[in-house]
Amino acid sequence: MNWVKKCKLPAIKAIQYEGWPCIELDNLWQALHNSFNSAQLRKVNILALDKILSKLMKDWNSFFSKQELIDAIEKCNNSSAPGPDKLNWSHIKSIVKNEECIFKLLDIANVCTDLEHWPSHFKMSIMVIIPKPNKSVYDSLKVYHPIVLLNTIGKLFEKMIREHLQFHTIANNFVHQS
Repeated sequence: MNWVKKCKLPAIKAIQYEGWPCIELDNLWQALHNSFNSAQLRKVNILALDKILSKLMKDWNSFFSKQELIDAIEKCNNSSAPGPDKLNWSHIKSIVKNEECIFKLLDIANVCTDLEHWPSHFKMSIMVIIPKPNKSVYDSLKVYHPIVLLNTIGKLFEKMIREHLQFHTIANNFVHQS
C-alpha cells in the first residue's frame, strides 16, 4: 500500500492464537475475527440509561445546508484510503463542483435524517490489518493494527451529522460546563 511504509516480516514465525499457530487460512481468520471484533457479542446493561437525568425535548433542524456539505468536504484529506465504494475524497470534491450533484447529495442526507434510516450501503466496511512498525517478532496479534475503511459518502454524512449534533448540544446547553 502506498500510504504505509513497507515492513519486512519474518517468514519463519506463524501468528500464535491461544497458544496455537495459525497455519491455515480458516484458523487465521478466526483468530483475527475473535481479536478485533471481541465486543460484538458483549451484553450491554441498558438500565444504566435510567440513571441519566432527562432534559426537555428540543427541536432538531434536520435539514442540512449546502454550506454544511461544502464545509464537511473541505476538511477531508485527499490521501485517506477509500472504503468499499472505492471513492476517495478527491472524487467527491470534483463531484460537488457541479451544483446539481451538491443538491442530490443534500437530498440523500436530508432524507436519511428525516426518515431516521441509515442505508446498509453506508454500514459496509473493509478491515485492513497493518503490522505495527519496529517489532522484533510478528507472531502475535498484538503487533497488528486493524483499520476499518467505511464508504466515503456515509463518512461525509456522518461528518455533517456530527457537526449538527455538536452545534445542537452546545446551543441548547446539553453539556455541563465542567
